Amino acid sequence: MPKVAYVGTFDPVHNGHADIATRAAAAFDEVIVGVYKTPPTKALMFDTDERVELFAESVRDVPNIRVVPFTGLAPDFAREMGAKFILRGLRAGFDFELEFEMALMWKHIAPDIDVICILSSLEFQFVYSSRIKEVVALGSDVSALVPAHVNRALLAKLVK
Repeated sequence: MPKVAYVGTFDPVHNGHADIATRAAAAFDEVIVGVYKTPPTKALMFDTDERVELFAESVRDVPNIRVVPFTGLAPDFAREMGAKFILRGLRAGFDFELEFEMALMWKHIAPDIDVICILSSLEFQFVYSSRIKEVVALGSDVSALVPAHVNRALLAKLVK
């Protein structure tokens, strides 16, 4: 079976991300989670090392998932890792259009790399990292949406 690269900023990783990676691990020899170091359009709460550690801890019981930082284009990262596929999770709503456009651009850049999408589980359809940070900053509980260690990290950053 081939390898797949699952790329994103994961700021922070949430249960939906971990679910997608874990489900993909059942279908691929290896899932390489690429935590994007410096996204050009996002302000990050957690630095790269923190995001890598938070994701790695979230999937520590799945032996064929590896979490590493990366920069540059996702297709280049996939090639560098020996992956023939890039994995994306799809939630309800506007995700499809955004992911479709991105997949077409990646196909233009790297015709040898295909994009594989896994539909988010029903309980995670509404879970977004940016919304999680917003809700925690406003004093609400997200402990059912993120792993316990991520919840502690969020609270340490946001609750003063």
